[in-house]
Amino acid sequence: MRPRFLADADFNHKIVLGIRRREPSVDFLGACDGGVVGVSDPEVLRIAAESARILVSHDRRTMPAHFARFLELDIGAAIEDLLLIWATTDAEEWIEHLGFVPL
Repeated sequence: MRPRFLADADFNHKIVLGIRRREPSVDFLGACDGGVVGVSDPEVLRIAAESARILVSHDRRTMPAHFARFLELDIGAAIEDLLLIWATTDAEEWIEHLGFVPL
């Protein structure tokens, strides 16, 4: 499966148009098509992740920090899930059992 892209509102739309002209089969959503115009950076990251798209942006000022926090949320979810497993299950339930965290 080829990578799919999503541009945020800070990305130069001329690049999106140029890619589409040069290779029409590239799945590249612009900010308008992707529904991310006026959407907060954390929400744009969530949309890209949930739609399995690579987010492209020219935002070097705020997006890197939001991305770092976005990754931390996954760590936080893993911590919460492991604590939930610890508090609500017995060790015997995990013998020969495979699980994935975050749940």
